[in-house]
Amino acid sequence: MIWNEPMETMPLQDLKNLQSERLVKLARYVYDNCPVYKQKFETHGISPSDIRSLDDITKLPFTTKMDMRDNYPYGLFSLPRTQIVEIHVSTGTTGNPTLVGYTRDDVDLWGEVTARCLCCAGAKSDDIIQIAYGYGLFTGGLGFHYGAMKMGLTIIPTSSGQTKRQLKIMQDFKPRILCCTPSYCLYMAEECREMGIDPRSSSWNIGIFGAEPWSERMRAEIEQTWNMLAVDVYGLSEIIGPGVSQECTYKEGLHVFSDVFYPEIIDPETGKPVPDGQPGELVITTLTKQGIPLIRYRTRDIVSITHEPCRCGRTCPRTSKITGRTDDMIVVRGINVFPSQIEHVLLGIEGTQPHYQIVVDRLAHKLDEVEIMVEVDEKMFSDEIKQMKSLEHKIKKEIEAILSIGVTVKLVEPKTIQRSEGKAKRVIDKRQL
Repeated sequence: MIWNEPMETMPLQDLKNLQSERLVKLARYVYDNCPVYKQKFETHGISPSDIRSLDDITKLPFTTKMDMRDNYPYGLFSLPRTQIVEIHVSTGTTGNPTLVGYTRDDVDLWGEVTARCLCCAGAKSDDIIQIAYGYGLFTGGLGFHYGAMKMGLTIIPTSSGQTKRQLKIMQDFKPRILCCTPSYCLYMAEECREMGIDPRSSSWNIGIFGAEPWSERMRAEIEQTWNMLAVDVYGLSEIIGPGVSQECTYKEGLHVFSDVFYPEIIDPETGKPVPDGQPGELVITTLTKQGIPLIRYRTRDIVSITHEPCRCGRTCPRTSKITGRTDDMIVVRGINVFPSQIEHVLLGIEGTQPHYQIVVDRLAHKLDEVEIMVEVDEKMFSDEIKQMKSLEHKIKKEIEAILSIGVTVKLVEPKTIQRSEGKAKRVIDKRQL
């Protein structure tokens, strides 16, 4: 099922014409209504009249998270605050958080794109959906809530947390669709077994997972554990929340709804475009948003893109799953390290659990030291020390082959690493950088 067939299956030239038309209007709109963008345009020596088609998008300046923080709270609004009907605020660890505001039309757009996501994943109008993303200032819960309402699904808005209650609700109401973070889904499987329930007997048939990077091996773990289809959703609060792109049931990339969110893939160092199929930083322009439209927003997420139509019939471009970020990668001894690289290794080794933590430290001005704590199966942990040492050596060898740096591996008992009901905390960086 395709939610919005005219837009999602539009011939590529017609799509480009629509994107061009919307970009021209957007350039004029932000110049006339947002002082921050007007100043950016003038600093770069351009005016809205210089933007005549999509081919001119590279003339426009980038927008970054720092622009949003520097102009917190209302500086990037393109409409008066009185026309904003909903506000969400990100949780920032340093400086101001990022704030996004939605007009009524923006909220309707949000419901439209998350309805597309749900259909991409295989949802039907008579389904029951359990939304275990957080509600409130976090955009995950409400984003899918609006899409499910637009589709006419029966919604169970459990939000995150209260895991035993989540599982009881699943048993009692038999929802077919689950939305949450992938790490929380695996955590629920542990609780499920403790309650004497076989996860494979659950009613969940489709899982829509996002809000944190996850690998193909983690997908396989989820699908095998729960006997469900596990698909990836992508979004970020600055753009709209969930709903920017979504995998369909073929799982061959995330469909970017590019009639409203135009994607570019750039070299993060030079800012220049990279060819299809090559990894680079995802940059998004919101073509139709009213409250806080963003031009060429640098997401810091590393993906590749293809413009080949999908077997599902959708013609919108598809990105790969996120392979890392340009701003949360760990630089260790001059080597760029992404947690997803380590996860890929661990999930391919029998006896390990998909729960790990990377601790980076620098003691007494020595070289950076990396310790990777890995949970192992209960049976494995109770085996002979010789077997434990053998597993430890295997993990160390395979990770070092991937990263090209030395690491220390520490095997720990199941449930030793702290669980999260939201995004999993994978990295602890103790260095005073």
